[in-house]
Amino acid sequence: MSRILITGSSEGLGLMAGQLLAEEGHTVALHARNAERAKTARKGLSGAEDVIEGDVSTIAGARSVAEQANALGTFDAVIHNVGVGYREPRCVETEDGLPHVFAINVIAPYILTALIKRPKRLVYLSSGLHHHVEPHLDDVLWRRRRWSGMEAYSESKLHDVLLAFAVARKYSDVLSNALEPGWVATRMGGAGAPDDLDEAHRTQAWLAASDDPAAQVSGQYFYHMAPLDPNPLAKDAVLQDQFLEICHRLTGVQLPY
Repeated sequence: MSRILITGSSEGLGLMAGQLLAEEGHTVALHARNAERAKTARKGLSGAEDVIEGDVSTIAGARSVAEQANALGTFDAVIHNVGVGYREPRCVETEDGLPHVFAINVIAPYILTALIKRPKRLVYLSSGLHHHVEPHLDDVLWRRRRWSGMEAYSESKLHDVLLAFAVARKYSDVLSNALEPGWVATRMGGAGAPDDLDEAHRTQAWLAASDDPAAQVSGQYFYHMAPLDPNPLAKDAVLQDQFLEICHRLTGVQLPY
């Protein structure tokens, strides 16, 4: 059995994945933004090993979450589930001067990947929307472009795949993969989302803990436990390295490799 940390898991797909993994006998630690959400997480999974509290919209908050995770010991897998959606009507900046969507969806997983003790498996949640955009590494902070919440979200999900594939390329001892859960009726997806909610959390749990040889791969992209071709730009090693350098410059945190 495995020890698994799931970020952004006070509700929604993160909590659902935690519940499924716990039912399978795994030890699960959850993460919530604040104390109120932590209470919700504990109600949702009373058997959780712990609930880490921390707002990963800031660099300091993400560092704190990593420190708390390391205090619990080494995990077998980390599911980077934390994220916000595409409905922000303007470019809201965090205290670090980063667009809110980029800070939570991209910078937080980057910092946590860099600072949490290296697990055996890393799982990153992307979106089907990542297929239709470019990474725009020359303007990740939206300084020169007119803001689009949908495009910013979609780009952030492409960045997550760049991160997953970069880690897979650089860490031969880690299984690092990305997936899209589908457009489902969570708080982020909205009530009218058409995909099957019962399938949406299964792939991340499978990649984090399954003994299935099909899940014991690295540098792959999945949808409903089946391989799927990602945006081909995500496989570009030059873009991956450029992305890592941008994250290093913005955060002062370097991915150790």
